Amino acid sequence: MRIGVIGGGPGGLYFAALAKQLGPHHDITVWERNAADDTFGFGVVFSDETLGGIEHADAAIYRQMSAEFARWDDIDVHVEDEVVTSGGHGFAAMSRKRLLQILQQRCADLGVSVHFETEAPDVDELSATYDLVIAADGLNSAVRGRYAETFRPTLEVRDCKYMWLGTDKVFDAFKFYVRETPYGVMQIHGYPYDATGSTFIVEMNDAVWRAAGLDAGADRQFSPGESDEKSIDFVTDLFADVLDGHDVMANNSRWLSFTTIRNESWRHANVVLLGDAAHTAHFSIGSGTKLAMEDALALAACLHEHADAPSALDAYEEERRPVVLSTQRAAQASLEWFENLGQYTHQEPLQFGFNIMTRSRRVTYDNLKVRDPEFVQRVDAWFADHERRRGVAPGDVRPPMFQPFRLGELELVNRIIVSPMDMYRATDGMPNDFHLAHLGGKALGGAGLVMTEMVCVSDTGRISPGCTGIWTDEQAQEWRRVTEFVHAESAAKVGLQVGHSGRKGSTKLMWEGIDQPLDDGNWEVVAPSPLPYEPGVNQVPRELTRADLDEIKQQFVDATRRGDQAGFDLLELHCAHGYLLSSFISPVSNQRTDEYGGSLANRLRYPVDVFEAMRAVWPAHKPMTVRISATDWVDGGITVDDAVEIARALQAAGAAAIDVSSGQVTPDERPAFGRSFQTPFADAIRNRVGIPTIAVGVISSYDDVNSIVLAGRADLCALGRIHLYDPSWTLHAALDQDYDGPGVTWPLPWQSGRRKPQTGRSDGPKPRLQLIRDGDTGTRHDRWRPHQS
Repeated sequence: MRIGVIGGGPGGLYFAALAKQLGPHHDITVWERNAADDTFGFGVVFSDETLGGIEHADAAIYRQMSAEFARWDDIDVHVEDEVVTSGGHGFAAMSRKRLLQILQQRCADLGVSVHFETEAPDVDELSATYDLVIAADGLNSAVRGRYAETFRPTLEVRDCKYMWLGTDKVFDAFKFYVRETPYGVMQIHGYPYDATGSTFIVEMNDAVWRAAGLDAGADRQFSPGESDEKSIDFVTDLFADVLDGHDVMANNSRWLSFTTIRNESWRHANVVLLGDAAHTAHFSIGSGTKLAMEDALALAACLHEHADAPSALDAYEEERRPVVLSTQRAAQASLEWFENLGQYTHQEPLQFGFNIMTRSRRVTYDNLKVRDPEFVQRVDAWFADHERRRGVAPGDVRPPMFQPFRLGELELVNRIIVSPMDMYRATDGMPNDFHLAHLGGKALGGAGLVMTEMVCVSDTGRISPGCTGIWTDEQAQEWRRVTEFVHAESAAKVGLQVGHSGRKGSTKLMWEGIDQPLDDGNWEVVAPSPLPYEPGVNQVPRELTRADLDEIKQQFVDATRRGDQAGFDLLELHCAHGYLLSSFISPVSNQRTDEYGGSLANRLRYPVDVFEAMRAVWPAHKPMTVRISATDWVDGGITVDDAVEIARALQAAGAAAIDVSSGQVTPDERPAFGRSFQTPFADAIRNRVGIPTIAVGVISSYDDVNSIVLAGRADLCALGRIHLYDPSWTLHAALDQDYDGPGVTWPLPWQSGRRKPQTGRSDGPKPRLQLIRDGDTGTRHDRWRPHQS
């Protein structure tokens, strides 16, 4: 094949070397606009996984890289004049300039033609005259711009400002310096890259950057290679104690806003994107160089494994896209964590350290226990003492999810909630044996709190004909069967969620067609504004009058009284998912011009009125919570900043906690779905407002629950589908963690099941096959000490 490579950075050069090594007959040419010794940036970091791939792919390149590596295991978090250290992480870094030299030499040795200080021919010309064109032309890819209609890129510019710098101070570990300044919180990411220097990245939220006056030169046009010396002087003075008299080095160093790049397609005919041209991921979880070199390895391998270029390019994108998307999700979580750094600085240093270690959700509680068990033991002990000091736990060390919690005067034995889940099994709103078995079984399974589905306040407030209600005394009496069973047979508490379907009512059962209108038997639906949930599909709702609002508020009050009579321990008001009260809050569904529409305060007026009326008749010793949608996932809808204000208003009205969900307000939503995807909203509300939160949304492992609770992202976790899969999930989570204590209660008839059953020969005793046993080496805390290399 005749292959042209646009861009002689690490990704382009590494691809050229690997492809030439696998196919010496290939004619490969690389064009690089900069000189051979030009480079922007200082050091690059690699994971052990990536290094394993490099070693296998080209031992010659790996040997040369390995000889240059700065290696270490520790991460130091400098916060509040303390240093929190976690080990066992395994880093390898090197000078970016030296990496380029190694790759350039390898290309020369293999016969790859590399042209420096040379613009590549026009990409259309290359596409016509070469079999394959690799666009490794970086963040500002001209090739991506040329074929934008095919690649369909999105460029998301984020809220933090950062600047790449270097210093001749050689750090001995990965460093996070978090600094409270008169302007707000700033941070440094630092790591060594060889025996002579370290990368030194300063980052801050855009508002802090402006408050510090660093935006003064924002409109200045810098010459190529020129750095922002005025800002560098500011940073040098501010972090003089960190630098300790060492020099700061600049290299095209200016303030940047990180841009996350995504492309719907990575190829156009025989042109394919690689590295930053195809995708970017925030530097806080690794270098773009690492991703680009992984791309290069996969693309070279696919070309070798397939008979033609189109098949190879399809295989390359199919292989790499899921990996990149996973990395971008983790990077997005990390990026957003740093954007909101100021909401965590009140945390005590150990919790803050655990929080920063687990920010991306790739490193978790269990993962840290493997890397550095002593660190996790320290954080567990801190958390037990912290909860004792807060008066919600006795102080004994146990897995965080099994620490008790108190909502007002309601004591929960652990942090697990069975999330509200509509069952669609009622007739005329009446709960029945199915609901008793469903909720009773979940209570026996060990959760601290079991929640009903959304129980409707009227027959016309139902979502579907199968929804339960509490608009009659007979319904309340049937619910009492459930609460009495839960209280008699388990340690769980049981909560009632009440709501009104609003414009999303009169629809089919879930398995018949979710949100689809009934074929017959429709009832009139109502809403703040006459806007159907899905135009052309759902009913146009009737706009509520003041008399309607008063009537529905009374229905909520009546449901509250019946809920108390039924024996529920907790009451939750459903203000989420586009149902009636949620549709008042969202500007997507509320276009009223009276006192219940317009500003957020006005849109909140009716839901808060309803809450306060319910709170007035609900017993003072029993807590009330509210479920909200923290974002609508559409432009012009509710945002997380709005959700913070919503939580403040509900806290002032007497809410004991906020159950933080999202979306389902409009079918036009585009949620960023993934593991624990709604937890950042619970995190923001908890740490900005100071109210307990319940995290919900694709939380399905005890590892995630422990991570969320210990990091202070939420106080409780509501899990839904996992309890359908395993009604005894909490009991089994205790077994898996070797926990047997007051945070989990096995029903007496189930006591004999407290040990995991054997599953086969692998569970039997093992013969001794080592003459000398391997010792426990403990956590690795190696630090970079160049004189030992």
